[in-house]
Amino acid sequence: MEIEVIRSSRKTLGAQIKNGRIIVRAPKYATEKDINLFLQKNRKWFEKHIASANEREKEKESVRRLSEEEIKNLYDRAKKIIPERVAYYAPIVGVKYGKITVRMQKTRWGSCSAKGNLNFNCLLMLTPPEVTDSVVVHELCHIKEMNHSKRFYSEVTRVFPSYFEQKKWLRKNGDLILASADK
Repeated sequence: MEIEVIRSSRKTLGAQIKNGRIIVRAPKYATEKDINLFLQKNRKWFEKHIASANEREKEKESVRRLSEEEIKNLYDRAKKIIPERVAYYAPIVGVKYGKITVRMQKTRWGSCSAKGNLNFNCLLMLTPPEVTDSVVVHELCHIKEMNHSKRFYSEVTRVFPSYFEQKKWLRKNGDLILASADK
């Protein structure tokens, strides 16, 4: 297993699996012995998650790729539907927004600029409508809170109570949808 250690001012050891590698985040004062002990203690967890990530990569390779025409149709639908959903939710959130842009993005479902401009991925049209709405509400709430604090998520769930269910769906299925647009 390939391991990368990133030291910072954090207080505890933590890890994530990214691209089949283990990334250990460690306090500056952590010794090699501390890190090795942490790795040994969590070995089964790492093996399980790396195997799962490798399986997911194989799934992504077998996903049917969208044609240029299919992508154009998704883009056209998104340009119509997403502004309607933004217009519906903005008064509920209690915000005014700037420009809405729809693009094909490789890693993001949406984003919000400091000026309140909103960007959305046209591939949202391949998700259930409630997932699209959850991303719209998420980005609109960033106009109030430009962070992912408890206050931010309180606002998101006030407007969209099933937000975390939709986020879970997107976490489970989103990478396969994104893979369908890879060339």
